[in-house]
Amino acid sequence: MFEKILIATRGEIALRIHRACREMGIKTVAVHSTADANAMHVRMADETVCIGPAAAKDSYLNKAAIISAALITGADAIHPGYGFLSENADFAEMVKDHGLTFIGPTPELIRIMGDKVAAKKAASEAGIPVVPGSDGGVETEEEALEIAEEIGYPVIIKASAGGGGKGMKAAFSREELVEAFLVAKREAKAAFGDGTVYIEKYLQNPRHIEFQILADEHGNVVHLGDRDCSLQRNHQKVLEETPSPVITDKQRDEMGSILCKAMQKLGYTNAGTIEFLYEDGKFYFIEMNTRLQVEHPITEMITGIDIVRAQIFIASGAPLSFKQEDIIFRGHAAECRINAEDPKTFIPSPGKIGLWHSPGGLWVRVDSGMYSGYAIPPNYDSMIAKLIVFGSSRRSCLMRMRRALEEFVIEGVKTTIPLHEKIINNPDFIEGKYNIHWLEKFINSQH
Repeated sequence: MFEKILIATRGEIALRIHRACREMGIKTVAVHSTADANAMHVRMADETVCIGPAAAKDSYLNKAAIISAALITGADAIHPGYGFLSENADFAEMVKDHGLTFIGPTPELIRIMGDKVAAKKAASEAGIPVVPGSDGGVETEEEALEIAEEIGYPVIIKASAGGGGKGMKAAFSREELVEAFLVAKREAKAAFGDGTVYIEKYLQNPRHIEFQILADEHGNVVHLGDRDCSLQRNHQKVLEETPSPVITDKQRDEMGSILCKAMQKLGYTNAGTIEFLYEDGKFYFIEMNTRLQVEHPITEMITGIDIVRAQIFIASGAPLSFKQEDIIFRGHAAECRINAEDPKTFIPSPGKIGLWHSPGGLWVRVDSGMYSGYAIPPNYDSMIAKLIVFGSSRRSCLMRMRRALEEFVIEGVKTTIPLHEKIINNPDFIEGKYNIHWLEKFINSQH
């Protein structure tokens, strides 16, 4: 087992990884930018190293600085958390080349899954259902029109190297496709330095369903069920729940089994999440995240499995300590992502926190690095907390979330707590009647 792990990220996830390490008797090294000198994970870690100025490109994305920090402090392994370098195959390779362990999958699999076209091909070959569309990148307008005719309108054009909605355009006719194709290529080139795009059938009212898997280096793979992440704004998840209100136990078991076999075939190791669009009873693969997800705590709540702890054990070469039949899904869990943003305009609201009071009580968990008096820097993502609750049923879970949101007090900055309160009290949401477009329509209806 590792003696010391360097945590190559910031915010609540850095603190989450630190806690798992402490419970395992492993020492931690926190790296931080100058803007994060007073961050909670920095205050809690055994050792700290400042790796650069506030800008992420000069600190949290500085591969050489992070590896130097690991070597100087004598760390055995690096946990990248999520964001920043967590899905950077070159970084994972560098970590390995310097005799350190990267807590995640192999650089080869990160590389395959980081390219949307290659990922779709690998998924299809491994037996995972995919969205009908092009076999690879589409070069010309003529080729795009041909594929669209074959799969039928509407279609969606996506950047092969990207995510977060950049380089993504829908087209409902031939005329729209020509324009959308050129715009998507241009956006993809500007955002990711790679103008490659591909085309898929555009599902009009799908849910966003994902499956969590864990795989060790000995060929053992298990799935930890599904998560419904359909509540999104600008392609960013806002609230997640598990299990999905629309998936049956039979569907969950069947898809889980397909994914475990596929991951064995691919030789995947560590934690991973396979994301799908789900419509009319069918799953369509969209991408795989080769890292820990923001929403992993809800899965921990219903399975009782510490996913970060499992990641560390797997990276150390240990086999999984449980089999699929040992995993029991109990109750229901939900997570609200609390951002320091105006709840109406979504303009970021960095600044100094006045009073900070976290909700408590049975089955309520708050993952956050915030505290009273902390100054939220303007340089990074605006998420400042995750409120996670569990209930024996979906109804009891939502009642507990409602109560916990009422208790949550954050003064000094604006937050999205009021938006979450509106969602939790909405009849459509209470009945589980929502898809990936529902939240944006709901937000627009409020203005």
